[in-house]
Amino acid sequence: MQDEHNLEEKVLSQGAEMMVSQGLDEVEKIDINVQTDLFKIVQGQADGVSFAGEGLVIQEGIRVQEIKLQTDSIDINPLSALFGQIELNQPVNAIVRIILTEVDINRTMTSDFVRSRMQNYDLDVDGEIVSFEPQKIQVFLPGDGKIECKGRVLLKEKGNTRPLAYTAIARPRTLSQPAMLESFNCTEGSGVSIELVTALMQKVKELMNLPYFKWEDIAFSIKDIKVEIGSLTLLVETQVKQIPSSLTELFP
Repeated sequence: MQDEHNLEEKVLSQGAEMMVSQGLDEVEKIDINVQTDLFKIVQGQADGVSFAGEGLVIQEGIRVQEIKLQTDSIDINPLSALFGQIELNQPVNAIVRIILTEVDINRTMTSDFVRSRMQNYDLDVDGEIVSFEPQKIQVFLPGDGKIECKGRVLLKEKGNTRPLAYTAIARPRTLSQPAMLESFNCTEGSGVSIELVTALMQKVKELMNLPYFKWEDIAFSIKDIKVEIGSLTLLVETQVKQIPSSLTELFP
């Protein structure tokens, strides 16, 4: 009986791997394991789905070095499952571990996907609206838990627009410590007022204190961040309403 169960899991898993691989621009390695058996499939149930991948290029310019995902028990569409496609009847919780390299992060920052979604950020500074228009950003991962960013924005205030370049070093929030800003230096432009810095820090604090973020049919919260030389590891808790058959559906 166990061999039969293993065969059913293998068939379903291989079908899911094929469908996901077809939605990727590139993939070095992919492994999907649908944890179920025929009896549970007929009932529309599975103990869970695990996903592991390396060298995934989701779209041109967006690459993930490594990703591992494990869901809890799920309620699935039994007919679609028989053809290797996992459709959820109910939202499912999952734990995701993602590794991004410094090269991958900066490649993503210059991708059409990110550029098309860069937006102006408005801040209320003592009753006056000040806008930031991001121009570019480069990320460095020197190790010791630090993230260094070099960027350039257009600052719009009091009817004037001026360029502002900066360098910032921060330590992200982890399980054991809060987020820390170690330094912020203006490298181009006439600098910024203390009132503007205060408003900016308050906005960052609000974003960091959000219980979760939402993207399409996925709600997620970052539980831990580990920064090493040249790489960034994220531990994320998610609630997924639907597992896309093509990962590109995550990045329309």
